[in-house]
Amino acid sequence: MALFGLFGSKSKEEKRALEEGLQKTKSGIFDKLTRAVAGKSKVDDSTLDNIEEALIASDIGVETTLRIIDKLEERVAKDKFMNAAELNSILRGVIEELLDISDNDGVNPEPFDFSKKPYVIMVVGVNGVGKTTTIGKLAARLKDSGKSVVLGAADTFRAAAVEQLVVWSERAGVPIVKQKMGADPASVAFDAVSNAKSIGADVVLIDTAGRLHNKVNLMNELTKIRNVMGKVIPDAPHEVLLVLDGSTGQNAYLQAREFTKATDVTALAVTKLDGTAKGGVVIGISDQFRIPVKFIGVGEKIEDLQLFDKKEFVGSLFE
Repeated sequence: MALFGLFGSKSKEEKRALEEGLQKTKSGIFDKLTRAVAGKSKVDDSTLDNIEEALIASDIGVETTLRIIDKLEERVAKDKFMNAAELNSILRGVIEELLDISDNDGVNPEPFDFSKKPYVIMVVGVNGVGKTTTIGKLAARLKDSGKSVVLGAADTFRAAAVEQLVVWSERAGVPIVKQKMGADPASVAFDAVSNAKSIGADVVLIDTAGRLHNKVNLMNELTKIRNVMGKVIPDAPHEVLLVLDGSTGQNAYLQAREFTKATDVTALAVTKLDGTAKGGVVIGISDQFRIPVKFIGVGEKIEDLQLFDKKEFVGSLFE
């Protein structure tokens, strides 16, 4: 299994997983939009109001919904008459435009700059969002694609987090750097990056604590981890990946707000999209925070952690 089809087209299995994983979100959005335009022969102000309510109810978020409605109003004013049957096509185009921040033109470019070696990824997010599992799956897929990977267990406050990462390191066949419980997380990160550099690894993934005593502690801890890694690799971390649980809907927005205040988040991974109708958060969070979504989780299997492709994602919702 090559990583994300070696960053090319998804396999049939991956496409099927994406379709199945987003089915509830697709059904939820379509059901709401169908009711919004029921009995309408054209898109008028009343229809736009109904569409606005439907999008908000789909966890796309108020700010992004208003942006979408503004663009629809521009089209209505320009075209004078818009058949309600055109709505899906127009909405699809508008949402793809909003996701342009993801810098993915549909050909699945490499998500990381592997010319930087080791490429340092600091992974952040609250407990329970699938952060450690995402790290493990990503490590496994990177290793399977021929990349050498080192894991850093810097979430030293939870024994379960370290134990889970150890299991993933064994499963993926990649080394892990860890210390005793309660050790300084920055020290673990320093050791992990140093180890990756010394053995010439391609990628190092650093797990961090998901819950500290307060926001100030969170900010200080993440800043400290960044600083010590920078002593080993001057421009590290190269990526700060925020993992969010898509099934939590609006709570994911709150998490994104707190972590973007605490550190310089450069990319998003939205997990647990399978089995939830709240996949609209992918659109809203990327748009509101202007941070690209790089990965989405649509199932339990390793290959269900997929490289985000805005065209395929929106197509799955509106086709």
